[in-house]
Amino acid sequence: MGNRLSKIATRTGDDGTTGLGDGRRVSKDDARIAAIGDVDELNSSLGVLLCEALPPDVRNALTQVQNDLFDLGGELSIPGHSMISDAHLARLDAWLADYNSTLPPLKEFILPGGSRAAALAHVCRTVCRRAERAIVALGRIEADAINDAPGRYVNRLSDLLFVLARVLNRADGGQDILWNHARD
Repeated sequence: MGNRLSKIATRTGDDGTTGLGDGRRVSKDDARIAAIGDVDELNSSLGVLLCEALPPDVRNALTQVQNDLFDLGGELSIPGHSMISDAHLARLDAWLADYNSTLPPLKEFILPGGSRAAALAHVCRTVCRRAERAIVALGRIEADAINDAPGRYVNRLSDLLFVLARVLNRADGGQDILWNHARD
C-alpha cells in the first residue's frame, strides 16, 4: 500500500483538492471522492451499529464488512486497482443465505425500526444504497477505471443489512415493523 499518514493536518487540501492513492490530485467534489466518502460514511455508520449489544455472529460479520469497506475505499482511491474479489461477494451471499433461512417469509413491506440495533442497521442500509449510487455514477463517468466488484459488493451488502435488521429485531425479542397500507 502507499504512504501511511504520519500526520493528519497536512494542509494539502486547503486548495479544494485531495490526493488519490496513485498520487494524482483531484477536486474534493470529484465523483471518485464522493464514492469514497459515501463508503467511509457507511463504515462509520457500521461503527455506530457495532456499539450496540449484538449477537456475536452478527458482530463478527459486521466487523469483517468494516474491513472489506476499508479495502473497497482503497480500491476506489486507485483507479484501475482491484481489492474486492469474488470471495468477498461469496461471503456476503453465504451470510445472506444463512440469515434468510432463519427468518419467516416476507408478506408485507417492512418499516425501519423495532429495536435500536435494527433501526441502526436500516440507517446503514440506506447509507449503503447511497454509496452504491455514487459507485454506479463513478462507473458511468470512468468505466475503464473502475471494476464492477465494488458496486456488486455494496448492492449485496445493502441486502444483508436489511436481513440483519430483521435478525436484530428477533434477537431483541421483537419482530418486523410492518407497513400498514390500509391505514386511514
